Amino acid sequence: MRYEENRLPSDAALVRLYNDAGWVAYTDDLPALRTALENSLYLLCVYEEEELVGLLRAVGDGVSILYIQDILVLADRRRHGIGTALMTHTLKKYASVRQKVLSTDNTPELRAFYNSLGFVPFEETGLVAFYFMNR
Repeated sequence: MRYEENRLPSDAALVRLYNDAGWVAYTDDLPALRTALENSLYLLCVYEEEELVGLLRAVGDGVSILYIQDILVLADRRRHGIGTALMTHTLKKYASVRQKVLSTDNTPELRAFYNSLGFVPFEETGLVAFYFMNR
């Protein structure tokens, strides 16, 4: 596996990865996705040979807040340590950042994955999260 930081993949690779995850709202507006990736604090991509198999995108200021916005791994490559490698590399790189936050689907598998990395659900901290999205 090869890791690349802050280098945008090809459009075809992005479409394949995001569509594989079912995140077609991103690929419906590919120029917006590319702009989002370009403007991110951090982008980490994983390749097997020349194939993009995983991606992590983080936004924030890199000092007080790091928000894991996107983490994707091709379905047929999941449960092979790629997601863990993406997260551990990013968490190590930004170890001094006070708050590391993400939101994700509420499934037992995802809860177990993020718990294993030290993340705790908001409801266990006494905090509340709010969400607003343009539709």
